[in-house]
Amino acid sequence: MFKIVRREEMAGGTVILNEIEAPKIAGREKPGQFVLLKANEDGERVPLTMAETDPEKGTITIIYMVVGRTTALFKSLQVGDGFQDVIGPLGKATHIEKIGKVVCVGGGTGTAVLHPITRAMKEIGNHVITILGARNKDLLILEDLMRKVSDDFYITTDDGSYGRHGLVTDQLKDILDREDIKQVVAIGPVPMMKFVSLLTKKYNVPTLVSLNPIMVDGTGMCGCCRVTVGDKTRFACVDGPEFDGHQVDYDELMMRLQSYREEEKVSYDKHCRMNG
Repeated sequence: MFKIVRREEMAGGTVILNEIEAPKIAGREKPGQFVLLKANEDGERVPLTMAETDPEKGTITIIYMVVGRTTALFKSLQVGDGFQDVIGPLGKATHIEKIGKVVCVGGGTGTAVLHPITRAMKEIGNHVITILGARNKDLLILEDLMRKVSDDFYITTDDGSYGRHGLVTDQLKDILDREDIKQVVAIGPVPMMKFVSLLTKKYNVPTLVSLNPIMVDGTGMCGCCRVTVGDKTRFACVDGPEFDGHQVDYDELMMRLQSYREEEKVSYDKHCRMNG
């Protein structure tokens, strides 16, 4: 069992942070990699990127949004409880090098994925500009941590309740117009990554995105996590999860995710009816 040693509810309880004992993973993780978690014998596997690791304590920190039956089960686990399986680190690590000015764009729980990458970009000597976006102030996460690893920091909210009123692309366009940006890293909802990539393509700025397709085994054998990148089929678990944002077929990815979520909702509604 992989015991939960710290638990925090964020964004009104819709986003959960778990710090989990996993010493073998904590000592090997690199920015951009992920783990597969399973709550119990009958549970589903869920891929989550590590927001932080502490090799001395032997812990990893994961952050997830409660969106269906499996994440609701995860939310029910308290400090002292544990996950049956935590498998990792999986996936390719982010390529980190000193290149100059880098913009890191995060949305929703994608900010948790972005944090270790942003920190590594700054530690190697890049000038890091961070933009965090959310629908409203209450849904913004990890603001303090992201400020600490950024040279310049911006917030946008859809409703204007905090920071700039607008989308991350509004702020990003202003930055691209006035700065010599060498790379953009965008992690968050698929539509956000799509429109960030469309914008940066106009400016010819290399853009890295982290994809979140359906995933089962984490080894490339099941084929569930296939995505189309540059007209070629790739598997996010072994070829990614990070890809060239200008080459991703976002519309295909969104259709596959929507199909899965509709099936999960039917399954969840049926489960609720059967259990009163």
